Amino acid sequence: MLAYVSRRLLVSVVVLLLATILVFLLVANSGDPLALLKTNPHISPLVVAAREHLLHLNDPLYQRYWIWFSHAIRGDLGTSITGQNVASEATSHLFVTMRMVILATVIAIFLAVFVGMYAAVHQDRFSDHAATLANFLFLAAPTFVIGLLLKEFVAIPVNQHLGHTLFYTNGEQSPTLSGPFLSRLPDYAAHTVLPTLTLVLVSYSSWAIYQRSSMLETLDNDYVRMARAKGLSPRRVLIRHVLRNALIPVVTVVALDFAAVLGGALVTEIVFGWQGLGQWFFTGVTDLDVNIVLAFLLITATFVILFNLLADILYAFLDPRIRYA
Repeated sequence: MLAYVSRRLLVSVVVLLLATILVFLLVANSGDPLALLKTNPHISPLVVAAREHLLHLNDPLYQRYWIWFSHAIRGDLGTSITGQNVASEATSHLFVTMRMVILATVIAIFLAVFVGMYAAVHQDRFSDHAATLANFLFLAAPTFVIGLLLKEFVAIPVNQHLGHTLFYTNGEQSPTLSGPFLSRLPDYAAHTVLPTLTLVLVSYSSWAIYQRSSMLETLDNDYVRMARAKGLSPRRVLIRHVLRNALIPVVTVVALDFAAVLGGALVTEIVFGWQGLGQWFFTGVTDLDVNIVLAFLLITATFVILFNLLADILYAFLDPRIRYA
């Protein structure tokens, strides 16, 4: 297993390196990030020249990339076009996004496994058809539509009925929030509910469909019929023999879809006004800020690589027959 993980990490590093080169070339050749600054009559040419020197905009592309790469491997992700430290900005925005993404992913996984298993066990019954219909509706609906519907038909009616704000619809926290972490927790929770629920509904639906399909396929296997014939309880057959094997393809889908969850988080942050990685990346692309875009790429690609490695390790746990040479 250690040798397999090492090979996978080596290949992932090479792929990530090539991705950073491609993205760097695309952003660097998309235009001048200081174009607006240069057209501002109130900005001195000396200020523009200093900013160009700081960002190495007058250097050849290969030299600019090498400067970024040589600093990035030491943890220095450079400076944004506004003069901010990119690594510090990335850390603060990452905390905001992960607050929503990790919670949404965990809830979506458990919900998908439960709903998919329940629908498969009750195949062709009303509950199965209702769950399948709901899953396909959520799968087809764009992320921003689900977010706006939750705002309009959940947050606003509930807040009006209670006479105070229970579900916040804008921002990741109140502007005047201060004090110890535990005292800030209720405010974080009130701001997190709707964005997290949006991501859950978007993510869980496809996973539940895969879980149902995998469960139905596993239920028809000979070893499941043999376990029933041996007199094992239905609960033990379902959990030990069916669910464990049916989770293997679902683990693959969840690992591969984590990038899509981060993509959904980008849209969700825009809908709910969160200042997370999504908004930060959108700003970086709009401003042609190559350092911000590359930092976002490194963060998201690292999470995708780690989730895929975790999926490979879980294969061996779920199915002892799997061995990595």
